[in-house]
Amino acid sequence: MTRTTAHLISHTHWDREWYMPYEHHHYLLVELMNNLLETLEQDDRYRYFHLDGQTIIIEDYLQVHPEKREQLEKYITEGRIIIGPWYVLQDEFLTSSEANVRNLLIGHQDAAKYGVISKLGYFPDSFGNMGQAPQLLQQADIDTAVFGRGVKPTGFDNVVIDPISSSYESPYSEMFWTSPDGSKVVGVLFANWYSNGNEVPVDPEEAKIFWDKRLADAGKYASTSELLFMNGCDHQPVQQDLGDAIDTAKALFPEVDFVHSSFENYMEALKQQLPADLVTVEGELRSQHTDGWGTLVNTASARIYLKQLNQVGQTLLEKGAEPIAALAHLVSGKAYPHQLLTYAWKTLMQNHPHDSICGCSVDEVHREMVDRFDKSRHITEAIIEESLQAVAGQIDTSDVEAWGKDSLPVTIFNMTGWDRSGTVSVELIAAKSYFKEGPNPTAIAERLAELPIHLEEGSLLDDNGRIIAAKAEDLGVQFGYELPKDQFRRPYMARKIRLTFEAGQVPALGFKTFAWDPSPSKAAEAPQSSLVALDQGMANEFISVHIHEDGSYDVTDKRSQQTFEGLGRYEDCGDIGNEYVFRQPDGDIAITTKGVPARITLIENEPYRISYEIVHEWEIPAAADALFEEEKRKMVPFRKRQAARSKETLPFRIVTILSLEQSGKGVQVSASFNNQAKDHRLRVLFPTGLEAKTHHADSVFEAAERDIIPAPEWINPSNAQHQHAFVSVSDGKSGFTVANKGLNEYEVLRDRLNTIAVTLLRSVSELGDWGVFPTPEAQCLGDHTVEFAIYPHAGTVVESMTFAEAYQYQSPWFHIQTQPKQGTLPSTYQVAKWKGPSLALSAFKLSLEHEDVIIRWYNLAHQSEELTLEPSFPVENIYLSDILERRHGLKQLAEGKLQSSAGKAQIITYALQPLNK
Repeated sequence: MTRTTAHLISHTHWDREWYMPYEHHHYLLVELMNNLLETLEQDDRYRYFHLDGQTIIIEDYLQVHPEKREQLEKYITEGRIIIGPWYVLQDEFLTSSEANVRNLLIGHQDAAKYGVISKLGYFPDSFGNMGQAPQLLQQADIDTAVFGRGVKPTGFDNVVIDPISSSYESPYSEMFWTSPDGSKVVGVLFANWYSNGNEVPVDPEEAKIFWDKRLADAGKYASTSELLFMNGCDHQPVQQDLGDAIDTAKALFPEVDFVHSSFENYMEALKQQLPADLVTVEGELRSQHTDGWGTLVNTASARIYLKQLNQVGQTLLEKGAEPIAALAHLVSGKAYPHQLLTYAWKTLMQNHPHDSICGCSVDEVHREMVDRFDKSRHITEAIIEESLQAVAGQIDTSDVEAWGKDSLPVTIFNMTGWDRSGTVSVELIAAKSYFKEGPNPTAIAERLAELPIHLEEGSLLDDNGRIIAAKAEDLGVQFGYELPKDQFRRPYMARKIRLTFEAGQVPALGFKTFAWDPSPSKAAEAPQSSLVALDQGMANEFISVHIHEDGSYDVTDKRSQQTFEGLGRYEDCGDIGNEYVFRQPDGDIAITTKGVPARITLIENEPYRISYEIVHEWEIPAAADALFEEEKRKMVPFRKRQAARSKETLPFRIVTILSLEQSGKGVQVSASFNNQAKDHRLRVLFPTGLEAKTHHADSVFEAAERDIIPAPEWINPSNAQHQHAFVSVSDGKSGFTVANKGLNEYEVLRDRLNTIAVTLLRSVSELGDWGVFPTPEAQCLGDHTVEFAIYPHAGTVVESMTFAEAYQYQSPWFHIQTQPKQGTLPSTYQVAKWKGPSLALSAFKLSLEHEDVIIRWYNLAHQSEELTLEPSFPVENIYLSDILERRHGLKQLAEGKLQSSAGKAQIITYALQPLNK
């Protein structure tokens, strides 16, 4: 008979910030680490401590105690303190695909300094797990994952619900977990949570009671005789008498082997006993076979302003700083700023832990997060600016005959994976004078203000001499400065103009140069635009839009003649939940703008873009009623609350800007409002009218297919879900996709219309969870602007390549003013060409170890896709790589091209070694 082994793994789950501000948690962390080092020093029986899978803990500790580095390093290298593989324990669904990769990559880089790293996919408290996690882990040589949520019904209070139902995904706490591509890891669920071995008693009487229950509970779910007991919990201090407690347990239960263990030892023993009937779970782990109240998905709509800031920060790094810095290195030799980019990423990722980016902490935490977002963005913008300057210095603008000597060239950069057309707005210096030219700034400003600009006579030309329709505005005289690398700062005054126009067919991973020519002789009519304003509507060659009196709109796809009606109505309802969970009051009926008259005004009618302003003057309840405050003070569980919405109402004004661009295949929308109401949720509704049982949502390295009707166990009236760039419904023939910027929560309503509802604001007043923590700033009072876009199309979001439109919608344009000069680069340039209809370009950067050019794609289709890559720079070698940017098999270029394929749902990375590197 196999003996039972009780593996006690000591750890602490360290939320850097949550129900206290960061520095309060930091203080406790320092105390914990000091006690840990003391315990390791004094008790040889205390063999291991798992440092929560995140290397940032080391940074946080050494920031206060740098003198402890040598002692800490000793225990890490001895394998007694186990570190990695992540930098932080992130929320997987609210951080981008590449952010999840950078998290793993930087965690490995930090651990490499100590020579050891835990090869364990550690997800103790993630609010659901991404479906591509097994593939990411396998690419990092990790074949095991442990997680606290997503499979069995782990409830809101961290208890497993009995009885175990046959409909749950796995009867055991152990299982196999596969990604859509087929990658497989062994998965272990903390079925009794990650505190089931916490505070083990030393006293024999107490220990007998403790272990009788704990052994039975663990055995209920375990598939083997290797039982896992997690000796720790959230911010749990080190149990310094654990050695004595284990000795007590051994004496009481001689039939059980009690060991102070590590995950490595536990998994090695476990894998030798795994049964043949182990279940395989596939893809996302989101607790769908539960009652629906414990998924914590509504953290996706808590403090939406944080999600918006995060989307900006991630995108600037992934589609700005990294690829532009790589381009600058390749074309100018400018050093790639590895350390600065790591600093920017680390600063951003300090906002990615689940209690941070999820918006489910006290107000002080989220105030500090805004500062971190700003810090990361500022360093990212500086990297972008210097990289653009380096590239601009190589662009030849002297050989375009149509550009006169007084022309003002400007280069537009598209760092997405596909050619792109769209409206851009750029500011150019028409004339400037440095302070040193004197006599003083005021006089300089007055002199520049008198210069004739003649905007009405000039024209914008592309590098083929074609006239581009543009709106030119005189911005007057403005202050500016330069920071030369070899001298003191140089302040100046400048006469500026603003140009707004459509940048057409700017190549992927490349740029295109235009020039403003002020010469009257060049003035001429631009080509006729297909974009036209209609009576309360607009149209281009792809779609037409009709706006109704209540501000809703119909969109017709001209290619399929499919019309989607009644789009864009707003819905508001009460919310007596908390930062974790949306809870609509009993009997509350949502109000909408259907039938509410709106003021509709054509505010822009240019050849490149038409825009309408739609103004709703609405009234909504001011807050929840007085009972709500009493229920919160008494800690009435949110599901048992009886509070309703107040009878008092407040004005709620929404200003919607509806825009259609000349080459746009979708309608771009922004909505602005000043929220003074409390305890409510605002959504925008898009009835698709399409018959479908599933839909697609952009997730981590995949377009996840999800059921519209939840599992039978689901009783929560809401079925909200996570998204990144888009959500899409298709009946196979037609499709409708909603893209967004930082709006991470949606729901496909079970209303027979498959209406897509996107959450724009959720106002709540408490943290929730285990105590009473008021969070008045989570009401999100004040001004807000949200942005989204809608795309009608044929087929699915993948088949139609509408996913590319959605990804580009999130990505900013970049530009820099250049000078008429000679250079080594043409005025239009693409650093690498590629083809693969169902592939999404995810990364273009340089690796730290070899300075290889790293290019990554992922296949959104569930069948293989051919990939063709043609770099525009000389390549010495090309290697198959992975998410850790290592070199693997050597690949061959044929006539300068790489011909390859990506398997279904595969994440594929190549490392290109530039010639002479």
